[in-house]
Amino acid sequence: MTARWVVDEVRPHRDLSITWQPISLLLKNDPEFGSDYEKVASFTHGLLRVIEAVRASEGDEAIEALYWEFGRRIHHDKDRSFDPADALEAVGLDRGFATAAADDTIDAEIATRMQVGLALTGDDVGTPIVALDDDNGDRVALFGPVISAVPTPAQSLKLWDGFIACASTPGFWEIKRTRTVGPEFGERP
Repeated sequence: MTARWVVDEVRPHRDLSITWQPISLLLKNDPEFGSDYEKVASFTHGLLRVIEAVRASEGDEAIEALYWEFGRRIHHDKDRSFDPADALEAVGLDRGFATAAADDTIDAEIATRMQVGLALTGDDVGTPIVALDDDNGDRVALFGPVISAVPTPAQSLKLWDGFIACASTPGFWEIKRTRTVGPEFGERP
C-alpha cells in the first residue's frame, strides 16, 4: 500500500525519483524451516532474486513494472505460488529471468542492498523503508508509513510532507498505533 501511495498519489505532485530496493523477510527474520511463514518468505525471496537479475541486466528502470506485476498477483489475485516467468512475460521481460528464483548466488546482492536501508533505520524494523536526502543532503530513512489504504490525493500529500518532516528531524524515532484493519488493495491495477 505504501508503494501504491508513493507512486500513484505522491510522485506526480512531488519531484521524486524512486529506486526500488529489496528487503528479504527470509534473510531478515530467519523463520523456522518448514513453517507457513518460511514458505511464504522463501517464495517472495525467490521473486527478489528475479528482480535483482532483471536489475543487473536491464537496469533500475526495468524493475518497477515487474514489482507491480508481482504485487498484483500476490495481493489482488491471492496467488502465492505463481510462475515468475508468467509475470515476466506479462510485463514484456524475458521469461528466462525466472531461473534466478532458485539462484542463491544472488542472495549476497539482496543482503547488501537490504543492509543499506537497515543501516539507516536500525534492524528492529520491517518493510516498507523509505529513504531520502534531507534538506542538508544527509541520507535519512524511516520504517513506514504502514497504511491500510491509499489516502485521498490531498491526504496523500499531507502524509508525505509529514513523513518527510519526521524523517528529517534529528532525534525523531517513532509514531505508532495499533492496526485495526487489514490492507484494502482496491481494484486490481
